[in-house]
Amino acid sequence: MTTPYDRLKRRLDEGGIILLNGPTGTELQRRGVAMDKAAWCGPATLEHADLLTEIHADYIAAGAEVITANTFASSRLMLSGARLGDRVEELVCRALDAAYRARARAKRGAEVVVAGSLSHMIPIAKSTPVVDTRRVPSDAAIADAFGELALSLMHAGCELILLEMMYHPGRARLALEAALATKLPVWFGLSARRSPDGRVISFDQTAEVPLDDIIALIPRRGVDAAGVMHTRADLVGPALARLRPRFDGPLLAYPDSGTFEMPNWRFVDVITPERFETHCREWLAAGVQIVGGCCGLTPEHIRAAARARDAHHAIS
Repeated sequence: MTTPYDRLKRRLDEGGIILLNGPTGTELQRRGVAMDKAAWCGPATLEHADLLTEIHADYIAAGAEVITANTFASSRLMLSGARLGDRVEELVCRALDAAYRARARAKRGAEVVVAGSLSHMIPIAKSTPVVDTRRVPSDAAIADAFGELALSLMHAGCELILLEMMYHPGRARLALEAALATKLPVWFGLSARRSPDGRVISFDQTAEVPLDDIIALIPRRGVDAAGVMHTRADLVGPALARLRPRFDGPLLAYPDSGTFEMPNWRFVDVITPERFETHCREWLAAGVQIVGGCCGLTPEHIRAAARARDAHHAIS
């Protein structure tokens, strides 16, 4: 039986362009949902599943062909801080159900792939974007939590695992191993920042980790697409230029805009949809096949990405 992901993968192999959705966590906040002080957006799934379905539906209406369940911050490592550590499977199932409901209601739902997000997020210090160094779990605990989340995604019917915001070599390796163990399709999204001396490096806020240390983790086989996400739009191109020689599969690009201070996203100087469209055109011209948005962006930005795709097709 041919699945939605099979059809999408065929298009990628033929050089097609795929539109990814925008964020769920910051969009929940933008629409009035309070973020959990310890676990950020994960717990919101319990009481706001209907709103999640609405958000997914809005992204599909904007043109998204892949929608991502609200599981970025739903590992035991994050949920335990909200006393929900024993409800990982329940939250994952509810998050996937919200996405599938949106797909079922969409006119072109048969074309939409439902993905699950697997990040290597661990507890963040209050009012900062930085890992709480007093609460870093052991590697064994991290591996167990990522394995649990990956298996929960698989059992809940996830069609694709998005490894999101990979920036710490040790945790990224464990997340990758957990995702690959499910045998589900995997996409790898790394995150970058600029160092004080102007270099493009890993997003890690506690050390200057070379971006190549993250890129080197991406296997030659087993990852269907890789690229740059949760990164300022102006850094996506330079980071992709570093990735391209090391990965010959489809490239993806979905930036963030604004800043994070746990547990809230600050919608400060968010890129306009018009400017985002210009960036998308540039990425597509450079060979990127998957475009979308991350934290701070909205359905209007996905509509802008759709316009960029249509313009690219018109001149191709």
